[in-house]
Amino acid sequence: MINIEQTLVYRNFEYSHIFYEMGYIINACMENDGCLPYSMDKRETIKEAFMVVSELVSVADSFGLEGNLYHAFLAFCLANNENAFSMSCEMSGQSEGSVNNLAFHDFAIFRELFSVDIGMLDKVLDIECFSLLLDYKHKDGNSKVFNKRIRDRICELAVSLARSGNIMEFYGSVVDFYKKNGVGKLGLHKAFRVMTTNEGIPYPAPVISVEHTYLNDLVGYEIQKKKLIDNTIDFLEGREANNVLLYGDSGTGKSSSIKAILNEYYDRGLRMIEVYKHQFKELSLIIEQVKDRNYKFIIYMDDLSFEDYEIEYKYLKAIIEGGLSKRPKNVLIYATSNRRHLVREKWSDKEDRREDLHTSDTVEEKLSLVNRFGVTICYTSPSRKEFQNIVSILADRYNVQMSKEELYLEANKWEISHGGLSGRTAQQFINYILGQEGKLE
Repeated sequence: MINIEQTLVYRNFEYSHIFYEMGYIINACMENDGCLPYSMDKRETIKEAFMVVSELVSVADSFGLEGNLYHAFLAFCLANNENAFSMSCEMSGQSEGSVNNLAFHDFAIFRELFSVDIGMLDKVLDIECFSLLLDYKHKDGNSKVFNKRIRDRICELAVSLARSGNIMEFYGSVVDFYKKNGVGKLGLHKAFRVMTTNEGIPYPAPVISVEHTYLNDLVGYEIQKKKLIDNTIDFLEGREANNVLLYGDSGTGKSSSIKAILNEYYDRGLRMIEVYKHQFKELSLIIEQVKDRNYKFIIYMDDLSFEDYEIEYKYLKAIIEGGLSKRPKNVLIYATSNRRHLVREKWSDKEDRREDLHTSDTVEEKLSLVNRFGVTICYTSPSRKEFQNIVSILADRYNVQMSKEELYLEANKWEISHGGLSGRTAQQFINYILGQEGKLE
């Protein structure tokens, strides 16, 4: 009999119903020396067995779990459960104090669950069900939720825990996982957006599919990228770093640069939370939820700008600098904008004194938002020569079969009717050429 309901710190799993249903089936099959009488109880147990296997396969499909699917599920429960022990290990490796004893108690129960041969359940119930999960192969090896690295680490953790010879080895494998990969939603995902509960409470929800853009994919703008990289590395290594505003012409790679930063430095503990303008009121509550975690969070604001009648910029000013509470050391704000000063200015702000006797104060209030970004990086449209260089590099990267003269001629025609000179236009042109070449194959 495995006391699955007597765990102390490992409770409230994301898929608790699967965890406990599997435990009940295992305990039922272990009773009476593994010989269940053919009764209504057995029929109900069989019904529950097929249902829980179906749910395990559904979880495997979402998270990309493979191998012994039950072991992988148990490892997922351990990796995804935020509690006093796991979050302590995430911060400093091996935990100390009484919580260690509580974890050892729970790990003893998990070791019992790992020791169960789920193929045995089929023999007791006279079905063919659980044995199909002993060497489960995912259809394409990808996860709809985790990146491949985290998915692989969870599957490796499952194998390690199944092979552990004693409770200390089991404990060591779990602690090592937490220290290297983190725990729970904030540890196992790289990007988030702000959502609200039914009660209206904001929280960071994982972004399932993040664009895989890397710095080497972005052609040109080396000075701009270096400023962004230097600031980000200072942030990750615990030195003083600044909030960053990337501004300039559209299509020049501002947003792509920030996404690339996330992909480059995710392994070093960088996380990103995308926030929209209408959510600025919720920013302080979001920051409260992440300030004590062992990760560095960039609050990402894309295409940031305000009309003169919008007042959301005041909430942002308070968050960046000047609010009552101090901004945590593990949070920075990176924003992109096509406007240098973010807030739309009118001549009336400077000339019309009928509505505001202190016009200079009004203008200063709007301009002061930009001054709260310690680093501002300008992305301007490339010259024609720079545009052609971007096109040439992209053509070589994608193995476009076209002479340079013809490539430049067609690229010049394309940009005239497709948004002008920019990196985005160059990429769109190459996509068009690749599509045309595909039609000829």
